[in-house]
Amino acid sequence: MKSLEADLINNYQRDFPLHHHPFKYIAEQHHTDTATVLSRLKQLKKDGVITRVGPVFRPNTIGVSTLAAMKVPANQLESVAEQINQYSEVNHNYEREHEFNLWFVATAPDKQHLTHAIQDMERQTGIAVMCLPLVEEYHIDLGFQMPLQHEHASHVINKHYSSKATVRYSIQPDDHIQQQLIAEIQSGLPLVETPYAEIAKRIDISEQEVIRRIDIMLSAGTIRRLGVIVRHRELGYRANAMVVWDFPDDQVSQWGNQLSQINCITLCYQRPRHLPDWPYNLFTMIHGKDKETVEHAIDELVQKQGLENIPKAILFSKRRFKQRGACYSYAKNQLDSGTSYSKYA
Repeated sequence: MKSLEADLINNYQRDFPLHHHPFKYIAEQHHTDTATVLSRLKQLKKDGVITRVGPVFRPNTIGVSTLAAMKVPANQLESVAEQINQYSEVNHNYEREHEFNLWFVATAPDKQHLTHAIQDMERQTGIAVMCLPLVEEYHIDLGFQMPLQHEHASHVINKHYSSKATVRYSIQPDDHIQQQLIAEIQSGLPLVETPYAEIAKRIDISEQEVIRRIDIMLSAGTIRRLGVIVRHRELGYRANAMVVWDFPDDQVSQWGNQLSQINCITLCYQRPRHLPDWPYNLFTMIHGKDKETVEHAIDELVQKQGLENIPKAILFSKRRFKQRGACYSYAKNQLDSGTSYSKYA
């Protein structure tokens, strides 16, 4: 990959400029022109390396979400995955190595909407959905760096923390401008010279007001980061494992905070048990270049942290059926072409 593309990926996954001409600002930093930056970003998106340039919203601040899993017979997995993909509430959908073999994330504007969508999935597929909503987050600000040419291909990814403080932010039910703004930006900023002006035009407010509102959401932590959103497999991180742990309830927060500081852990959060099928309450993710590297990182983690006696399960990802940005608010132009709405959208 050329150096400019690598710089765009590595330097702008967060802190994207809130500027009248953000792509011109970026171009000046790299001694090129706006048209070149835009064309490279458009090509990265076309190639599937990035999904968008836009916000990552903190879960459950402007809507609701849940991680969900299904036990799907092997001979039905592809057809059921395709059914689940048709719901616009679903943004990530993966096959994993486990009895619960189909895992997806669903988001919606409110709990009732999400509940209806999940119930419809169960009716349409005839398979129960296990919902595991977020209880407490310890580290969810995930970014992927473009490896340099001299880096060894088996490295486990290093994570990057945001220095911003986080407070809860909510949208007033009658704040239609904010709802329209979220609907416009959740799928990404338009790749044009003045994206904020384009958004302002669409929802009939000033460009300054668009920038002001995005800045407020960034400061409040509602938008966790604003920038280039990448697909990790296309960057070469082709192995990932969801390692789930069964910690005593009175220790899970302590361990969550402790494990979230470990470099190889890219995501760490608490979710509820779902007995008797699912006894695990702490979820961690490890991404790497290959399966052997991730397995080595898990073994080292267990040994160094003294976790030999803590029950766990390791669920490696096998296939990606869907990956796009979460959909919290609905507008006719919100999704990439080819993505269908559910009847609740």
